[in-house]
Amino acid sequence: MTGRRAVAAGVAAALAAALAAGCTPTEDGTTHPRGTSRSVLTGEPGAAGRVLAVKIDNVRAARPATGLNSADLVYGIEVEGGLSRLMAVFDSNHLPGTVGPVRSARETDLELLAQYDRPALAFSGAQSMLLPVLKRSDLVTRTGTGAFFRRSTRSAPHNEYVHTKGLTDGAGTAKDIGLTFASATPAGGTPDTTASAKMPGARFGFTWSGSSYRVSMDGARSPWTADNVIIQQVKIRESRFHSRTGFVPFSETVGQGSAVVLRNGRSYDVRWSRPTEKAGTTYRHDGRTLPLSPGRTWIVLAPS
Repeated sequence: MTGRRAVAAGVAAALAAALAAGCTPTEDGTTHPRGTSRSVLTGEPGAAGRVLAVKIDNVRAARPATGLNSADLVYGIEVEGGLSRLMAVFDSNHLPGTVGPVRSARETDLELLAQYDRPALAFSGAQSMLLPVLKRSDLVTRTGTGAFFRRSTRSAPHNEYVHTKGLTDGAGTAKDIGLTFASATPAGGTPDTTASAKMPGARFGFTWSGSSYRVSMDGARSPWTADNVIIQQVKIRESRFHSRTGFVPFSETVGQGSAVVLRNGRSYDVRWSRPTEKAGTTYRHDGRTLPLSPGRTWIVLAPS
């Protein structure tokens, strides 16, 4: 039997065994019991809930943030002055009670969230010309409501938080945004227990602990962790919605480019691709979609 036929026979045998055992084979080769569902955002067991995204402050005075380790995904996004803000994406089935400190929205958020199905977005405000655009978009905007409150233990503007109860009412259910998952570590890649990503005024660090990645910001360790990390190189241009304080970055997440995916203590050089705003983002290594480890993911939109 030739090598190719032997592989095909092996795959067929594995699928047959999975079906005989009462399991359903998935596209990436993993199996799970029939009747169970998997989150399209984490690959973990559970039905899909409604999606809430929250813009979160990420300067030193705002740390540590509240609620990040409950997020399915966390995006690191460049803002004015080369600083970073975070956007945490939650499934309503496991929302923390409080998230923050909450900060303002940007044009990048509109394009990034277009691949989701009508998510709710909680933010503290926006540029005067951007705010009506956000309200006319497919997003369920949450700002300036009774759910927001200030904490006296921090100084403004780093002290605004939001209670999440009810914020996902009317929002869309989590949908496929291009991510795939598999428990088995993919072939290839290189052993790599540390990685970093930079913006002009911010540094992200990730260290593999043997079970997850520990996140550091600007050289300081944080309480945040992730099961996967994606450092995605993107083009930065000036936003259509300007500011009196200077250049407002817009991170282009539609298109294609290079990225590094970290999982299970290994790194993989990949190509990312997102053809349209409504399409999900795929990450391919050696011509194949690279599956993530089931769990939570940080995606840093690093300037290319």
